[in-house]
Amino acid sequence: MSSVAAKGQAVPSLPGETVLGQSKTFPFGQLPVKKNANGGASRAVVQGVLATGEAVEVHETTLPPGQMPHPPHKHRHSEFMMVREGTLEFDMDGTKERVGPGGVIFAASGLMHGVKNVGSVNANYFVIAIGRESGTMPV
Repeated sequence: MSSVAAKGQAVPSLPGETVLGQSKTFPFGQLPVKKNANGGASRAVVQGVLATGEAVEVHETTLPPGQMPHPPHKHRHSEFMMVREGTLEFDMDGTKERVGPGGVIFAASGLMHGVKNVGSVNANYFVIAIGRESGTMPV
C-alpha cells in the first residue's frame, strides 16, 4: 500500500502506519510520560514511515541506577541509542562496553543486545529504531 507524502512523493507504508511527510518539532516537556515498573520512565516521541520508506520509532528513556529496561534481547529492527546523561553498559552478545554522555550505541538487526545503568545517577537516552519488526517492506 502506498500513501502520499509532501509534494506528491509516494511512500511505501502498511495499513495503520503514519507517514511522516511534514517537518515538526517535539518539545521535551510535551512528550507523554509512561512510568515503568523499574522506577524509570519513557517518553514516546514519534512512530511512522519516512518519505524514503523506512519505518522509524523514537523514544527517550530514564533508567535508574542499577536497572535495565528489559533483559537482553534481539529484534528485526536496528537501533541507535544516544546517551544524554549517565553511564550505560551496552551488552553486545556477551561483550560489554560502557558509554557515557554524548556517546552513541548501535544495536544491529538480529543480534542479542541489552543496556544497564551502571552509574550512580539516572541515565537518560534516546532510542531511534529503524525498520519493521515483521512482514516485508511493501513495493
